[in-house]
Amino acid sequence: MVLRHPDQNKFFEGLWAFFRLLEVRDIGILAKSYIDQGQLIPDDIMTRLMLNELKGLDRYNWLLDGFPRTVAQAEALDKECQIDTVIDLDVPFETIKCRLTARWIHPASGRVYNLEFSPPKVQGIDDITGEPLVQRDDDKPETVTKRLQAYDAQTKPVLEYYREKGLLKSFSGTETNKIWPHIYAFLQTKLPDVSQKDSATPR
Repeated sequence: MVLRHPDQNKFFEGLWAFFRLLEVRDIGILAKSYIDQGQLIPDDIMTRLMLNELKGLDRYNWLLDGFPRTVAQAEALDKECQIDTVIDLDVPFETIKCRLTARWIHPASGRVYNLEFSPPKVQGIDDITGEPLVQRDDDKPETVTKRLQAYDAQTKPVLEYYREKGLLKSFSGTETNKIWPHIYAFLQTKLPDVSQKDSATPR
Protein backbone atom coordinates (compact mmCIF):
# COMPACT_ATOMS: atom_id res chain seq x y z
CA MET A 1 0.00 0.00 0.00
CA VAL A 2 1.31 3.43 -0.91
CA LEU A 3 0.25 6.46 1.09
CA ARG A 4 0.26 10.11 0.17
CA HIS A 5 -0.65 12.77 2.75
CA PRO A 6 -1.89 16.27 1.88
CA ASP A 7 -5.16 17.67 3.41
CA GLN A 8 -8.11 15.26 3.31
CA ASN A 9 -8.66 11.52 3.05
CA LYS A 10 -9.42 9.58 -0.09
CA PHE A 11 -8.79 5.84 -0.08
CA PHE A 12 -8.48 3.54 -3.06
CA GLU A 13 -8.95 0.01 -1.74
CA GLY A 14 -8.75 -2.97 -4.08
CA LEU A 15 -8.10 -2.57 -7.75
CA TRP A 16 -11.19 -4.59 -8.63
CA ALA A 17 -13.34 -1.53 -8.02
CA PHE A 18 -11.44 0.20 -10.79
CA PHE A 19 -11.96 -2.66 -13.21
CA ARG A 20 -15.68 -2.83 -12.49
CA LEU A 21 -16.00 0.89 -13.20
CA LEU A 22 -13.79 0.72 -16.25
CA GLU A 23 -15.24 -2.37 -17.92
CA VAL A 24 -16.99 -0.16 -20.46
CA ARG A 25 -13.71 1.39 -21.48
CA ASP A 26 -11.23 -0.34 -23.76
CA ILE A 27 -8.36 -0.08 -21.30
CA GLY A 28 -10.49 -1.47 -18.48
CA ILE A 29 -11.59 -4.43 -20.58
CA LEU A 30 -7.98 -5.03 -21.59
CA ALA A 31 -6.84 -4.93 -17.96
CA LYS A 32 -9.56 -7.36 -16.90
CA SER A 33 -8.52 -9.82 -19.63
CA TYR A 34 -5.07 -10.15 -18.06
CA ILE A 35 -6.55 -10.74 -14.60
CA ASP A 36 -8.91 -13.43 -15.87
CA GLN A 37 -5.90 -15.29 -17.29
CA GLY A 38 -4.04 -15.09 -13.97
CA GLN A 39 -1.52 -12.62 -15.34
CA LEU A 40 -0.39 -9.31 -13.91
CA ILE A 41 -1.40 -6.30 -15.97
CA PRO A 42 1.49 -4.91 -18.07
CA ASP A 43 3.21 -1.84 -16.64
CA ASP A 44 2.08 0.60 -19.31
CA ILE A 45 -1.61 -0.32 -18.97
CA MET A 46 -1.57 -0.38 -15.17
CA THR A 47 0.32 2.91 -14.94
CA ARG A 48 -2.07 4.65 -17.34
CA LEU A 49 -5.04 3.40 -15.34
CA MET A 50 -3.69 4.55 -12.00
CA LEU A 51 -2.16 7.88 -12.95
CA ASN A 52 -5.36 8.82 -14.76
CA GLU A 53 -7.36 8.12 -11.57
CA LEU A 54 -4.94 10.16 -9.45
CA LYS A 55 -5.20 13.31 -11.57
CA GLY A 56 -6.66 16.21 -9.65
CA LEU A 57 -6.19 14.65 -6.21
CA ASP A 58 -3.38 16.95 -5.04
CA ARG A 59 -5.57 18.23 -2.18
CA TYR A 60 -6.35 14.76 -0.81
CA ASN A 61 -4.78 11.94 1.13
CA TRP A 62 -4.98 8.64 -0.68
CA LEU A 63 -4.01 5.05 -0.11
CA LEU A 64 -3.25 2.77 -3.06
CA ASP A 65 -3.82 -0.95 -2.55
CA GLY A 66 -1.93 -3.20 -4.96
CA PHE A 67 -0.10 -0.49 -6.89
CA PRO A 68 2.74 -0.17 -7.74
CA ARG A 69 3.63 -3.82 -8.30
CA THR A 70 6.80 -3.37 -10.33
CA VAL A 71 9.78 -1.05 -10.10
CA ALA A 72 8.79 0.54 -13.42
CA GLN A 73 5.37 1.39 -11.97
CA ALA A 74 6.98 2.74 -8.80
CA GLU A 75 9.31 4.96 -10.80
CA ALA A 76 6.41 6.25 -12.91
CA LEU A 77 4.41 7.04 -9.75
CA ASP A 78 7.38 8.82 -8.17
CA LYS A 79 7.64 11.12 -11.18
CA GLU A 80 4.05 12.27 -10.69
CA CYS A 81 3.53 12.15 -6.90
CA GLN A 82 5.42 12.56 -3.66
CA ILE A 83 4.95 9.38 -1.60
CA ASP A 84 4.99 9.57 2.21
CA THR A 85 5.08 5.91 3.15
CA VAL A 86 4.68 2.38 1.81
CA ILE A 87 3.01 -0.37 3.84
CA ASP A 88 3.94 -4.01 3.26
CA LEU A 89 1.45 -6.59 4.56
CA ASP A 90 3.49 -9.76 4.99
CA VAL A 91 0.87 -12.53 4.86
CA PRO A 92 1.77 -16.17 4.06
CA PHE A 93 1.12 -17.35 0.51
CA GLU A 94 -1.22 -20.16 1.60
CA THR A 95 -3.29 -17.85 3.79
CA ILE A 96 -3.95 -15.50 0.88
CA LYS A 97 -4.70 -18.39 -1.48
CA CYS A 98 -7.20 -19.95 0.93
CA ARG A 99 -9.05 -16.68 1.46
CA LEU A 100 -9.28 -15.79 -2.22
CA THR A 101 -10.35 -19.23 -3.41
CA ALA A 102 -13.03 -19.37 -0.68
CA ARG A 103 -14.72 -16.28 -2.12
CA TRP A 104 -18.02 -16.65 -4.04
CA ILE A 105 -20.34 -13.94 -5.31
CA HIS A 106 -23.95 -13.33 -6.29
CA PRO A 107 -23.45 -11.61 -9.68
CA ALA A 108 -26.71 -9.67 -9.81
CA SER A 109 -26.34 -7.97 -6.42
CA GLY A 110 -22.58 -8.07 -5.91
CA ARG A 111 -22.98 -9.83 -2.54
CA VAL A 112 -19.78 -11.58 -1.54
CA TYR A 113 -19.52 -14.73 0.55
CA ASN A 114 -16.43 -16.40 2.00
CA LEU A 115 -16.72 -20.09 2.78
CA GLU A 116 -14.45 -19.65 5.81
CA PHE A 117 -15.66 -16.39 7.37
CA SER A 118 -19.12 -15.59 6.03
CA PRO A 119 -20.55 -18.64 4.23
CA PRO A 120 -24.04 -18.71 2.71
CA LYS A 121 -26.74 -20.50 4.70
CA VAL A 122 -26.96 -23.09 1.92
CA GLN A 123 -23.72 -23.89 0.11
CA GLY A 124 -23.62 -22.39 -3.37
CA ILE A 125 -26.88 -20.43 -2.92
CA ASP A 126 -27.45 -16.72 -2.30
CA ASP A 127 -29.14 -16.10 1.06
CA ILE A 128 -31.56 -13.48 -0.27
CA THR A 129 -32.64 -14.63 -3.71
CA GLY A 130 -31.92 -18.36 -3.67
CA GLU A 131 -30.00 -17.95 -6.90
CA PRO A 132 -26.69 -19.79 -7.49
CA LEU A 133 -23.40 -18.24 -6.49
CA VAL A 134 -20.43 -18.12 -8.84
CA GLN A 135 -16.69 -17.92 -8.41
CA ARG A 136 -14.92 -15.19 -10.38
CA ASP A 137 -12.32 -16.46 -12.82
CA ASP A 138 -9.58 -14.64 -10.92
CA ASP A 139 -10.61 -16.36 -7.65
CA LYS A 140 -10.26 -19.91 -8.98
CA PRO A 141 -7.36 -21.88 -7.40
CA GLU A 142 -5.24 -22.25 -10.53
CA THR A 143 -5.60 -18.55 -11.38
CA VAL A 144 -4.87 -17.41 -7.82
CA THR A 145 -1.73 -19.55 -7.67
CA LYS A 146 -0.40 -18.10 -10.93
CA ARG A 147 -1.16 -14.54 -9.81
CA LEU A 148 0.48 -14.95 -6.41
CA GLN A 149 3.61 -16.47 -7.92
CA ALA A 150 3.87 -13.61 -10.43
CA TYR A 151 3.11 -11.08 -7.71
CA ASP A 152 5.84 -12.42 -5.44
CA ALA A 153 8.45 -12.39 -8.19
CA GLN A 154 7.65 -8.86 -9.33
CA THR A 155 7.02 -7.13 -6.01
CA LYS A 156 10.15 -8.15 -4.10
CA PRO A 157 12.22 -5.61 -6.08
CA VAL A 158 9.53 -2.98 -5.39
CA LEU A 159 9.84 -3.53 -1.63
CA GLU A 160 13.60 -3.18 -1.92
CA TYR A 161 13.15 -0.02 -4.01
CA TYR A 162 11.09 1.64 -1.27
CA ARG A 163 13.22 0.18 1.54
CA GLU A 164 16.26 1.92 0.07
CA LYS A 165 14.26 5.17 0.04
CA GLY A 166 13.42 4.71 3.73
CA LEU A 167 9.68 4.63 3.02
CA LEU A 168 8.84 0.97 3.73
CA LYS A 169 6.97 -0.18 6.85
CA SER A 170 6.17 -3.91 7.14
CA PHE A 171 3.46 -5.66 9.17
CA SER A 172 3.28 -9.45 9.50
CA GLY A 173 0.34 -11.69 10.42
CA THR A 174 -2.59 -13.75 9.21
CA GLU A 175 -5.59 -12.11 10.93
CA THR A 176 -6.95 -8.68 10.02
CA ASN A 177 -8.17 -7.87 13.53
CA LYS A 178 -4.67 -8.44 14.90
CA ILE A 179 -2.73 -6.60 12.20
CA TRP A 180 -5.09 -3.63 11.82
CA PRO A 181 -4.51 -1.96 15.24
CA HIS A 182 -0.79 -1.73 14.46
CA ILE A 183 -1.44 -0.35 10.99
CA TYR A 184 -3.95 2.15 12.33
CA ALA A 185 -1.54 3.39 14.99
CA PHE A 186 1.10 3.83 12.33
CA LEU A 187 -1.31 5.66 9.99
CA GLN A 188 -2.19 8.08 12.78
CA THR A 189 1.40 9.26 12.71
CA LYS A 190 0.99 9.95 8.99
CA LEU A 191 -2.64 11.13 9.02
CA PRO A 192 -3.16 12.97 12.30
CA ASP A 193 -6.71 13.93 11.32
CA VAL A 194 -7.95 10.32 11.20
CA SER A 195 -10.97 10.17 13.52
CA GLN A 196 -11.03 7.82 16.48
CA LYS A 197 -14.27 6.20 15.37
CA ASP A 198 -12.52 4.78 12.31
CA SER A 199 -10.15 2.72 14.43
CA ALA A 200 -12.58 -0.12 15.09
CA THR A 201 -12.45 -1.71 11.65
CA PRO A 202 -10.24 -1.40 8.57
CA ARG A 203 -11.66 0.29 5.51
